[in-house]
Amino acid sequence: MRTYVQHSRVLALILSIGVVSGLFLAGMVQAQMDERQQTLEAERAENRAEKRALIVINDYIVGPEDILEISVWRNPDLSREVMVRPDGRISLPLIGDVTAVGSTTAELRDEITEKLKSYKENPTVAIVVKAVNSYYFYVQGAVGSIGKFPLLSRTTLLQALALAGGLAPDAVRSRITIFRAGIDGGAPEKVIVSYDDIILRGGENVVLKPGDTLVVPSETMVLLP
Repeated sequence: MRTYVQHSRVLALILSIGVVSGLFLAGMVQAQMDERQQTLEAERAENRAEKRALIVINDYIVGPEDILEISVWRNPDLSREVMVRPDGRISLPLIGDVTAVGSTTAELRDEITEKLKSYKENPTVAIVVKAVNSYYFYVQGAVGSIGKFPLLSRTTLLQALALAGGLAPDAVRSRITIFRAGIDGGAPEKVIVSYDDIILRGGENVVLKPGDTLVVPSETMVLLP
């Protein structure tokens, strides 16, 4: 009888140890899974932040030459794909000209909706930007390739020069100039940047804005103060 009791106690002890070990292992596995999940969430957050850093502007502002698809629900006759004219307007059936430049797509949608209420009860309007043609910059001067380049993500001066094929051998690296249009009719800006200051001395790597013109003078050009 005593032997049976001893065996029972040993068996119970073994079972208890097994349960404790199982719980311990389960806890370790759960901790590892939690740690892995936290790592994945941190990586996703970092990736999202990296993508957000590429944004040119937080709210898309409609500009000249942009192509917009304007849909009025259940009214194909009122729906149109239009290009924003140089005067900043678009033309739509019934309501005529609407100023688009300077508005977000949400603001433009609300304005069109309000105008259509004179002709249709509770119109539902949707706007899709089919082509972005107003976000660009120009590069001229002593570079590999001059011209007009799309500005579809955040672009620094160094990146713009890379897109333009890099500096030519006779480029004046200390007088790279960015010409920037004035805001709301204000005076235009001129920013002079040194390539070597950026590369060697931590100078500001200027972020380009839509409409900027980047000029890289050559040694044969006449430089003005």
